Amino acid sequence: MKPQLTLMAVHAHPDDEVLGTGGLLARCAEEGIRTVLVTCTNGEAGDDAGGLKPTDDGHDGEEVARRRLAELRASAALLGVDHVELLGHRDSGMVGWETNGHPEAFANVPVETAAAPLAALMERYRPQVVVTYDENGGYGHPDHIQAHRIAVAATESTGIPSKLYYTAVPRSGIVRLMEYLKDSGMDVSGFDLPDDFGVPDEMITSVVDVSAYVERKRKALEAHASQGENIFLLRLPEEAQQMALGSEPFIRHLSRVEAPDHEDDLFAGLRG
Repeated sequence: MKPQLTLMAVHAHPDDEVLGTGGLLARCAEEGIRTVLVTCTNGEAGDDAGGLKPTDDGHDGEEVARRRLAELRASAALLGVDHVELLGHRDSGMVGWETNGHPEAFANVPVETAAAPLAALMERYRPQVVVTYDENGGYGHPDHIQAHRIAVAATESTGIPSKLYYTAVPRSGIVRLMEYLKDSGMDVSGFDLPDDFGVPDEMITSVVDVSAYVERKRKALEAHASQGENIFLLRLPEEAQQMALGSEPFIRHLSRVEAPDHEDDLFAGLRG
């Protein structure tokens, strides 16, 4: 009997699951592939009611975490995720925040310690495909970088996943989106991104068409209402959202099976 095809997505915070992998999770679920979402932190450093930041008086990290984890479960249900696993670490906050120094912050946990429960989840679910962030965590967030480290460590220590991918944003896609918004007469001054944001197109190995799942991704993003101020894509016109959310690019870091150099299916080489 062939083992059940399983996808495991390793993310840092509640709401990270949607942008880079929401369509993949929904598409795999619809194809009958078991989906496992691992969220590493509880999101304590997110916005509290009224947009309060962790350094603001009245910010209640425990209440923020409670709210965000409830939103995570609503988002996962919209995407059809089979299993949500919480590692329960403390949110480190954005780079440079005071929260970085908390001794229990996820980014400060030794990698081998943090990787152990993730490795146990890999042993339980036996995922052939694992997706997480690249070495820079996509944009330098301490928790994204730590999620990358533990996903790589657990993949290496267990030897279970056949393929490991990093989510990616191709620079050409950013340019196209910004040009479209400018041509549409939209003020994009609030969307300024660093010149080195994203990755060169030639690094992309895999692009999954998730255009059929854009509406689900949008609803999943809306489920994270407490952090809505930070989700700029929800403020874009519908056509721009389709452009931004309709495909999900990845960089293949590891493959223990034969697969095309350029894929449109992360399970290529595993379905036979």
